[in-house]
Amino acid sequence: MEKSEQDRLREEVDEVLHGSKGAAQPPQVEEQNACSNVRHVIGVVSGKGGVGKSLVCGILAVNLARRGARVGILDADITGPSVPRMMGLAGERARAVDELLVPNRTAGGIKVMSANLVLEHESDPVLWRGPVVAGAIKQFWSECAWGELDYLLVDMPPGTGDVALTVFQSLPVDGVVIVSSPQDLVQMVVGKAVNMANLMQVPVLGLVENMAYVECPHCGERIYPYGPSRLAETAEAFDVEALGQLGIDPALAAACDDGTFERALPEGLLAEATDTVVRVAEFVDAVRGGTGA
Repeated sequence: MEKSEQDRLREEVDEVLHGSKGAAQPPQVEEQNACSNVRHVIGVVSGKGGVGKSLVCGILAVNLARRGARVGILDADITGPSVPRMMGLAGERARAVDELLVPNRTAGGIKVMSANLVLEHESDPVLWRGPVVAGAIKQFWSECAWGELDYLLVDMPPGTGDVALTVFQSLPVDGVVIVSSPQDLVQMVVGKAVNMANLMQVPVLGLVENMAYVECPHCGERIYPYGPSRLAETAEAFDVEALGQLGIDPALAAACDDGTFERALPEGLLAEATDTVVRVAEFVDAVRGGTGA
């Protein structure tokens, strides 16, 4: 690449990251269809893969449903969808009625739409290029009959690429929960997620730290395999709320694998994060003149 071309690309990136170019582009939010009334959209994001983003998304969804809310999950991790299996929908297929997709329901009533629900076999690879993936996300939002939902949780793919931009630009996201792990690179990857949300003018609700510890089954002592927690330090560095920790729980991991997660989830996990989602929804409703979620 010629030096002038490199300079031009660098200037464009700098302008998006630090100037007004990125913020000046208003999101083109896709309209809901007549069979959907989704009141609040909450994204669950991470700066890198393998930190348990789908787990956190599932916990929030189940917690909200247990509180009596009407909840859905849009699995935006198109190339690596794990939500259907975790939520007991492995092997099921979505159907269409009057040209609209109908989300599948879990045993607890949570509605789910995922790429794995439209593939012939759940192990089939999704060999789609970026524009096709972006189109699928828009379809899962605007061409899916979600019905009446208080919360639609969006399980985002890792990183800050095309799909994340599509979600932020196409869906009316009220805020995002960022998921991290207690490792040396955590501040850098959390910073990417925070900066992406800020550029897209999407509020960051807070930070959840996963895989923070292992609890001894005999004495209850907590062991920190990845070193001390960085939750408070990282949250303070980026001026966001610390919303809680999750330990490594083999029983919960097994429940995700066999599809019993919804039933097996212990009470009280990520209660503060769930409270924050509800509080933000109530604030948004108040601003909109609504009645609260």
